[in-house]
Amino acid sequence: MSIAYDMPVARRPLVPPSPPRAPENMTLFGRIRAIRESPILMWGQRAYEEDIIRGRFFGRSSFILNAPDAIKHVLVDNFENYTRMPVSVRVLRPILGQGLLIAEGRAWKHQRRTLAPAFTPRAVTPLIPHMLAATDETVARLRAASNAPVDLRQAMQRMTLEIAGRTMFSFGMEQHGATLRNFVMEYGDRLARPHFLDLVLPLDWPSPQDLSRARFRKRWTAFVGMLMAERRAAGKQQGAPARDLFDLMGEARDPETGEAFTDDQLGDQVATMILAGHETTATALFWALYLLALDPATQEDVAREAQGAATGGTLDLERLKFTRAVMDETMRLYPPAFLIARAADGPDTIAGFPVRKKDVILIAPWILHRHEKLWRDPNAFIPSRFMTGTPPDRFAYLPFGVGARVCIGAHFALVEATLALAKMIGAFRVTLVDTDPVKPIGVVTTQPDRSPMFSITPR
Repeated sequence: MSIAYDMPVARRPLVPPSPPRAPENMTLFGRIRAIRESPILMWGQRAYEEDIIRGRFFGRSSFILNAPDAIKHVLVDNFENYTRMPVSVRVLRPILGQGLLIAEGRAWKHQRRTLAPAFTPRAVTPLIPHMLAATDETVARLRAASNAPVDLRQAMQRMTLEIAGRTMFSFGMEQHGATLRNFVMEYGDRLARPHFLDLVLPLDWPSPQDLSRARFRKRWTAFVGMLMAERRAAGKQQGAPARDLFDLMGEARDPETGEAFTDDQLGDQVATMILAGHETTATALFWALYLLALDPATQEDVAREAQGAATGGTLDLERLKFTRAVMDETMRLYPPAFLIARAADGPDTIAGFPVRKKDVILIAPWILHRHEKLWRDPNAFIPSRFMTGTPPDRFAYLPFGVGARVCIGAHFALVEATLALAKMIGAFRVTLVDTDPVKPIGVVTTQPDRSPMFSITPR
């Protein structure tokens, strides 16, 4: 059923550039090349029209699910029967270790139970001053250089990294930020794209890329260990409340077993939270700024709301409802995780289709969020669709996943992104220096194919 929205009649909605859709007769070689370059390129028009598409993936049946009931079955009702694909584990494990995003079974349950108290809204609220301080510093730096073209993607990456450092460790990332960014860029450029052997080899058979990933992991874990050692050296006042996520995670205990994290486990959680937190939020903020640069009228709406929500030098989050809707719509068009891939651990039935062990289940927020049965004007940027009082179907909109494995940091990320976007647009009028389209590519997250230059004018 289509989700109906009251749309403004005075404005023609912006339709941002997007990649071409694949021909329906794409060859296997073409699909493998698309998986390596950007999986977004391997889906044809049928994927955006039909509820379920059955195909083949290296000898196994595959299913693309766009029906909310079928998605609910896989991610909620019978989620324990569906595990991560080996290729996604290969790509993510070297940089995230056995952290929450990768873990399965008992290890995942232990980590989820243990970490949950650190990411409740009540726990996030004391971290908001860290977010605002880093954002204000970014605004001040940009204001000082507002006459020159600005790479806002890089600025958002530095800002969210600073927020990640302060909320995780209570110290800034001036000394270590460049090194951390180099690690992220090195991995994304060289090791995050799957090769053919990554797709076909069993997980316990190392591919040539795995050897390079192992060397990267050795250097990366040493760097994370150094950050943890520096934070521990700073100490904590006896009896004082937790002041950052590192304190909260270090003090956390599994409510059922009383277990704490080992040092290695804590290091993997730190890596997961810093990388998943700062990189995805920075990218979402870039896309929001890009969309608002293309849609000046909506940008002015955000600016008016931001200026009206300023009280006593800070921002009232409750008064940023339209800004939050802009972020929601941005993540609909550019979902942080463009693909959720699962392998069946045992036989099942999905929407009447028999599923065998090891069959491949694909739930692609990139497709789902642009599906023609689920959204009106699915390719258009219409933030007001999130302000009607009738939210979209819970299983048609998955910016942070859904079910037991929903992103634990979703509230943290939404608070950070909403406040940062309001601060940026409240301070500057943002325009694009060039008019060449920026198109999304799927490499772990939904990234831009290039970083355009922006012009910012103080308001």
